[in-house]
Amino acid sequence: MDGMVDVTPRVRRFPLPSRGGEMAALEYGPADQPFDIVFCHANGFNARTYRTILGPLADRLRILAIDLRGHGATRLPTVVENRPGWADYRDDLLALLPHVTTGPVVVAGHSMGATTSLMAAAQAPEAIARLVLFDPVLSPIRTELAPPDIAQSPMVQGALRRRPVFDSRDAAFAAYQGRGAFKTWSDEQLADYVAAGFHDLEDGRVELACAPAWEASNFSVYDGQAWAAALACPCPVRIFRAEHGSTCRIDDHIETLSATGRYRIETVPGTSHFLPMERPELVRQALAQAVAEVAA
Repeated sequence: MDGMVDVTPRVRRFPLPSRGGEMAALEYGPADQPFDIVFCHANGFNARTYRTILGPLADRLRILAIDLRGHGATRLPTVVENRPGWADYRDDLLALLPHVTTGPVVVAGHSMGATTSLMAAAQAPEAIARLVLFDPVLSPIRTELAPPDIAQSPMVQGALRRRPVFDSRDAAFAAYQGRGAFKTWSDEQLADYVAAGFHDLEDGRVELACAPAWEASNFSVYDGQAWAAALACPCPVRIFRAEHGSTCRIDDHIETLSATGRYRIETVPGTSHFLPMERPELVRQALAQAVAEVAA
């Protein structure tokens, strides 16, 4: 289970007392230049999952990939009961940004992380220069993604059934390899997910860093704030949608977004919701282009 690549990220931790703990992150690129990109991962994943995707940009860009609340090595409260939506992720990101940048920065993300980025840009447009979003969870109609009986939805039930404990990371890797959501992932990508996706237990076993109940909660509390943020977001936004199984369900509203002059929306042929893992070169090209556009 060897996921090593040429670039090894630096581990960072940022105290966020106003948010109740600290946020963990991985840093790539020249430490003597301002951050170019802040990257937010998908539900259930972690910053290290994207190491082989982001790492090759480290020769010229400084990137911070964060562990969202309830994921990876971040230590922030995870209260499932009565969660109002994904505003906790938005507010965590906005609390972090002053620690890493003094001006607007490119913010990017995948799935839930993309939606978090969009919500943050709408809330604090002075902090974010551009967005690059890979299959964001976005729908003008809540019921398309969250049925009225959300507790019985396949996404929630699937998350709750996830096996939380394995004998080792190697055992987890073997259980996931080539199966389910990981079918289109490389072994390096899966190894990185497993490396940071589990915590060590005292008895030598490992436990999911993102608890199944927290992952399920993320599915169940999605609401209309994301679509409202999409309409309000004032900065340039580039969206890459999956061709198959996309969570960016805006087919009847693309003209509405495009008419603002702020959105560029593309559907990437042959991709699933795990578009970044399937098309890492496209991710790198889009991120580098966004940074160049900010600098121009």
